[in-house]
Amino acid sequence: MSSKKQGKIAFFYESNNKERLDVFLASNFPEFSRSHYKTMILNGQVLIDGRKPKPNYMLSFGNEISIDKKSPKKIDVTPENIPLDIVYEDSDIIVINKKRGMVVHPAPGNYSGTLVNALLYYAKDLSGINGELRPGIVHRLDKDTTGLIIVAKNDFAHTSLADQIQQKSAQRIYTALVNGGFKEKSGEIDAPIGRHKRERKLMAVVYDGRNAKTHYKVLKEYIGYTLLELKLSTGRTHQIRVHLKHIAHPVVCDPVYGTKKSKIAFDKQLLHAKKLIIKHPRTGKEMEFNAPLPEDFEIILNKLKPKEQ
Repeated sequence: MSSKKQGKIAFFYESNNKERLDVFLASNFPEFSRSHYKTMILNGQVLIDGRKPKPNYMLSFGNEISIDKKSPKKIDVTPENIPLDIVYEDSDIIVINKKRGMVVHPAPGNYSGTLVNALLYYAKDLSGINGELRPGIVHRLDKDTTGLIIVAKNDFAHTSLADQIQQKSAQRIYTALVNGGFKEKSGEIDAPIGRHKRERKLMAVVYDGRNAKTHYKVLKEYIGYTLLELKLSTGRTHQIRVHLKHIAHPVVCDPVYGTKKSKIAFDKQLLHAKKLIIKHPRTGKEMEFNAPLPEDFEIILNKLKPKEQ
């Protein structure tokens, strides 16, 4: 069953066999190549059950597929001379300590000043797997989340790093200041994440969401606050922020998922990607990278009163 309107079609996936989305589209709608469908998916022209998927999304029976075949307006991503804090670089990868306020890749409302704009100026070669708007980008950090992000210079490195993240062999470890105290010094948050049922731009814990797990460990306790170390087992959009809100310990100063009123005069979430552990795509050698807390985060911690043990 399908419907067509102004170049758009919608239908249900009716096979019991799982199949990659981009492969399925190229096989069943051969007017476009697989690479073109990848670009369409990344541009938001293909939706699965009303949500933006990745090109490697595995289709299941009953999925609703919506395709907008209209060509999107061409967007030129301009290289910009923006300083980057480079932690490590070789012929395959770049590890960057991203500053607060920098968007990772161009999107509506942010077509300049992004990490991609800076990378296009700095690097001669970047992987092309994620399309023209996300060259080299293997994973994301939110605009106001600071810390480590890895960039692939070629498709070989990109594929290896993406596989490591998907198979959970790559480790991404964060530090966050959150509201309230914890009875347990460590634990796991296991709750599915999907689009908020009313606020579609937001994510939330929902019964029909995608599997999501976050491990936490208490690093230091303050009066009214706790400094946590967090490790991702999955990589859902806004996962840490959504999970911490779900357990009533939102990230301090989070303008979207945090408390409406805060005693701390700051307007950006205090969340930092402090450690990244990967196997080098070409050599297989394990590599660990670390980034210190940004100065504004440290200043806030120094103003807090430690909790007596």
